[in-house]
Amino acid sequence: MTPVELSRTVLHAVRRAVDGGELRVSVPERVLVTEPGPGGCGDFATNVALQLARPAGQPPRRVAEILRPHLVEAEGIQDVVVTGPGFLNISLGENERGDLAAAVVREIRERGAGYGHSDALAGQVVVLRVPYEVRAEVVADAVARIVATQGGRVEIEHGEPVNLRPVPAPEDPAPLGADAAQWALLHPASHDRPRITADHLVQRESNPLFRVRYAHARTRALTRNAARLGFAAEPGALGLDQDLSDVARSGGEHVGLPHLSPGAPHATPLLTPLTDHPRILTAAATHRAPDRLARHLVTVADAVLPLLPFVLPCGEEKPSAAHRARLALAEAAGTVLAGGLSLLGIDAPEHL
Repeated sequence: MTPVELSRTVLHAVRRAVDGGELRVSVPERVLVTEPGPGGCGDFATNVALQLARPAGQPPRRVAEILRPHLVEAEGIQDVVVTGPGFLNISLGENERGDLAAAVVREIRERGAGYGHSDALAGQVVVLRVPYEVRAEVVADAVARIVATQGGRVEIEHGEPVNLRPVPAPEDPAPLGADAAQWALLHPASHDRPRITADHLVQRESNPLFRVRYAHARTRALTRNAARLGFAAEPGALGLDQDLSDVARSGGEHVGLPHLSPGAPHATPLLTPLTDHPRILTAAATHRAPDRLARHLVTVADAVLPLLPFVLPCGEEKPSAAHRARLALAEAAGTVLAGGLSLLGIDAPEHL
């Protein structure tokens, strides 16, 4: 079940509640399904209850409790948990989660760097008037590339009234080098002052740019190593439940992984940002905010890194369908990372 299909399922649950007289609202045309936020759980979450609370004349959490049984009854949904003021957190069944993984990976493999591109801004011409300042120029160039992925076109002008004025860099970023300078100027939101420091050059976990490029390089290394072992990527069942549960219980300490919460779902931490990538691109284009894409790439990188130790066979283990599926998922993440870095004007090395 893809996020689009799940969105339709949520709308169907709203219609059933309205038809049954439990809610008196107009059924919205669409609902947003995203990854669970802080304090959330499951595979996806929706704020539809908060969206309907005011027209329904009821507290959001009450609306969520009304919708929950209709969602639980839907095919492919394993459980629904209400959290916070009324967020509906949805867990998919194992078959649905496996189908989602395969579907997302296939789409990314088919579309390559074009994954997430759409016609959301087709025919639109966005005029950006920027000051003569290095960060403004860099942000405008990145916005132009991102808007183009959504079918729009950007014209960059200089003059008043300025409509794109990010907080200037405190000093010349050129000494950082092209890639680190781009990241330093694009990763913070436009209203935040960028840091022009050597932290962007260190090759360690504390540097988000390094994590993104390292994750990409590792996915490419896995492809090369798999070829030496005589197998290639193929979307399918990942077979990671027990593997990652064991790592989660040990905190990932023995394989150099980021800390994992006990019982963490094996695919959701990566599948969620991969499925969310098209929405992020559209939002970055619409809001003229390349920082949204930069932060999203960090999320993808942090989600794929725990998967990597489980891609290749260990010891006498023979390559299996699960190994091929894990390789396909890792490659898909690498494709998203490379495409995103390219839109930010940053190189994605295959060796790091």
